[in-house]
Amino acid sequence: MSGGIVVFAYSEVGHACLTYLLDRGEKIAALFTHEDSSDERQWFSSCAALAKSRGVPVYTVTPKEGDTVERVIREIAPDLIFSFYYRLMIPERILHLARLGAYNMHGSLLPRYRGRAPLNWAIINGEKETGVTLHVMVKQADAGDVIDMEAVEIGPEETAGEVAKRIPAAAVRIVARQIDALKAGTAVRHKQDESKATYFGIRKPEDGRIDWGQSARRVVDLVRAVAAPFPGAYTSAGGRKLMVWSARMAEGSGRPGEVISLRPLRVATGAGAVEIVRFGFEGESDTGASAAVLAALGIGDILGEAQ
Repeated sequence: MSGGIVVFAYSEVGHACLTYLLDRGEKIAALFTHEDSSDERQWFSSCAALAKSRGVPVYTVTPKEGDTVERVIREIAPDLIFSFYYRLMIPERILHLARLGAYNMHGSLLPRYRGRAPLNWAIINGEKETGVTLHVMVKQADAGDVIDMEAVEIGPEETAGEVAKRIPAAAVRIVARQIDALKAGTAVRHKQDESKATYFGIRKPEDGRIDWGQSARRVVDLVRAVAAPFPGAYTSAGGRKLMVWSARMAEGSGRPGEVISLRPLRVATGAGAVEIVRFGFEGESDTGASAAVLAALGIGDILGEAQ
């Protein structure tokens, strides 16, 4: 077996792009993906299950685990390698095994927001748009020549999860526009402007802690950025972890973290105030306002003091 396309893919973008290539009749010689973990809140479709249903060989071994990946791909001698939201860096020696190049779909408008969790970071930073970029894979993360990109609007009240639902379709449109040129080796490349490059690192659940000393706008944007299906923003109330699933700008002032109203629940920040719309102690449902939280709070209490 030789030629065809090797795909590294995961998440909803990976599933959408792989589906498009399979439906188009492309020869997918192998899929490299991650184990579908029962420990993870998996809100996206399984690339492994899709590939298996279409007769595509599936490998969950990673590029870090010896030479298995390199051996398999060397035997395939693919025309193209695609990475669609695969979570690991692919070593340069493997990228060179594709006759017509290796290409990654990144979740931002490069060169801005290189690195991990670009959509979450964009919302945290108050951006009004994000997007996806298909680029050449090189040794440095997200630094290769751009093939194509498409913007995706971020609404002023949208969460990352809501915006994420529109990302797969944008990624598929890029693949559809470029697949023939990539297979012919004629796709046009555009160098990235390094002077405009920004890089952001991986986000951990603990990065969702609310800093009430920041402005109300920053607090609301953090909540939007990490709301379900992501781990969520949080603070503390009475020594317990208080999850904040939805918040909006509100009138009012006070000390940072001070409860200035209970119904609705409003909290002062370093500049302005926020209304916490959906909330609950850790372990409670994220569907609305928690009676237990409201019973435990009083006007003048300071959230976050016991963190």
